[in-house]
Amino acid sequence: MAATDCLAWALGLAGVVALRLGGDLGARELHGLAEAILVAIVLQLVVGTVGGLYRGLWRVASFEEVAAIARITFVVALLLELADFVAPRPVPASAPVFGAMAAFLLSLAARYLYRLSREHRRHPRAANLQRLVVFGAGDTAAQVLPQLLHRADSTYLPVALLDDDPAKRRLVVAGVRVEGTRDDLAAVAATHGATTLLVAMVAPPPALLRALAEQTAAAGLELRVLPRLRELLEGSASPLDLRTPSARDLLGRPELAAELDGAAGYLIGKRVLVTGAGGSIGAELCRQLRRYGPAELVMVDRDESALHALQLSLEGRALLDSAALALVDIRDAAAVDLLFAERRPETVFHAAALKHLPMLERHPAEAVKTNVWGTLNLLEAAARHGTETFVNISTDKAADPTSVLGYTKRIGERLTAGIGCELGRRFVSVRFGNVLGSRGSVYGTFQAQIAAGGPVTVTHPEVRRYFMTVEEAVQLVLQAGAIGRPGEVLVLDMGDPVRILDVATRMIAESRRAIEIVFTGLRPGEKLTETLLGEDEPDRRDRHPLISQVPCVPLEPAEARALDVTDVNSALTEALASLALRSVTASGDGHAGSASAGGGEQPGATGAGAGATDEPDGAALSTRPDWAV
Repeated sequence: MAATDCLAWALGLAGVVALRLGGDLGARELHGLAEAILVAIVLQLVVGTVGGLYRGLWRVASFEEVAAIARITFVVALLLELADFVAPRPVPASAPVFGAMAAFLLSLAARYLYRLSREHRRHPRAANLQRLVVFGAGDTAAQVLPQLLHRADSTYLPVALLDDDPAKRRLVVAGVRVEGTRDDLAAVAATHGATTLLVAMVAPPPALLRALAEQTAAAGLELRVLPRLRELLEGSASPLDLRTPSARDLLGRPELAAELDGAAGYLIGKRVLVTGAGGSIGAELCRQLRRYGPAELVMVDRDESALHALQLSLEGRALLDSAALALVDIRDAAAVDLLFAERRPETVFHAAALKHLPMLERHPAEAVKTNVWGTLNLLEAAARHGTETFVNISTDKAADPTSVLGYTKRIGERLTAGIGCELGRRFVSVRFGNVLGSRGSVYGTFQAQIAAGGPVTVTHPEVRRYFMTVEEAVQLVLQAGAIGRPGEVLVLDMGDPVRILDVATRMIAESRRAIEIVFTGLRPGEKLTETLLGEDEPDRRDRHPLISQVPCVPLEPAEARALDVTDVNSALTEALASLALRSVTASGDGHAGSASAGGGEQPGATGAGAGATDEPDGAALSTRPDWAV
């Protein structure tokens, strides 16, 4: 580059002087020109070195280097002009000015040609090169396209850009032109022989990604997205590591920024207990909890194989000899109480539950034993042994419930609210929709059916469900323990529900197989579309814009204990519906927490629950369990 700049000055000055003198160069003029060129070269080398131009401070032909060349050329021209005035003029006075302009342009041209040559040598040449249409012509594309175009090891060759912004029509990014909108995908791909569509966005909205997935499937193209932002920042992936969209990308929603680090004081250095630790949500809870340095993490499950798998995933060993593992059935009240007495957890996350709706419709007694009585065993043990925070994991099926699963989870919410309000402690429930990646989720079911050759079974063409990732579900659970107030139900704004038929159709299209979809009909207790909030539940978001904090009508534990599991299924289901849907008028502003002011000083108002509000204070107190007294 130094030699190039010196040559640029020589050619620039020689050309300007020749033009100025009309080509009439005698010995005197040639001698003066030679002196001027020599001085210009010396000045360029000195000023350029001092200015960092020849120390590799900037990328060749970058904006930063162009600015540096402009500064250095100006300084050299100024010094050369001064020298021309001080010494007997070897060249015309205008030569340093116009010679500097010519030298500047020649230096830029040389660098541009060098960069073009280097990029051409690094053009993708892989044998399995895939021609790529890129959707999105914004800043992300401007950063990604040079990576794809100027690396010899790239297996992708961008050939065209698409963007829905009319202002970007015919825009050229890194030599690739915008040739239309997403509606032109099939035509543009056919013109260029492209086989793949890349979405050049770091976190594309799921709705947009689903629409593009349908278009690529119809056009016979493959869909690719960029690595996740966290992977790029951590250096675990490069922009060349394009990937097929995952369930998280296609079915999820923009993830909730939990901002938990600043609110995790209730976890750091505390004794924490997780029930259902071997399940999908429980295991992810344990993984994330370990990052916050609890004094002790007790992982509870009744399935020894699940605990084996959990320890293996967390510690890389599975000897089942850790005191952190507890083999306890939450249905066993005595065992639960003994566990709490020994470990005295300060924070409890209750993820253990029976959750498969059709099975519980046939076996409501089992749902009562686990989802109602098991939850109550934990709540009462937590109340007796000083637990400060209790987070009960619920489901969207508890909002205006129509199934045994929904009834029992709603009862669990009410029991949690009742004891939380009675004690004035942070006992809350968290309600969300389907969790991607959890055992029995629709995505996993469809994958298995497609792998087996079909058919793929969908209950109804219009059935819709909310989806979130297991990581985000756990973030919400942890956040609930930080912002929840006694007796609340926290509900995540999960965006729009997704039609299950669309999920099945996309997954079949991606498999490139001809697989039949069979509609089996809605099952007893199943809704066409789930809701996150009940009809009578207000949508309050005073702590977080994406989390509703819903008051919950408390329920007296004695009423839940009175359920008769020996009843025939229909009678027990009716009893569950009555208990879940019964409502009372809360005092104050209707917020569950407001009725518990004073930590249990108004036993008749909050502890009695439905059907017992007429009891005098003394009568209500005499029927309370020992933890309430």
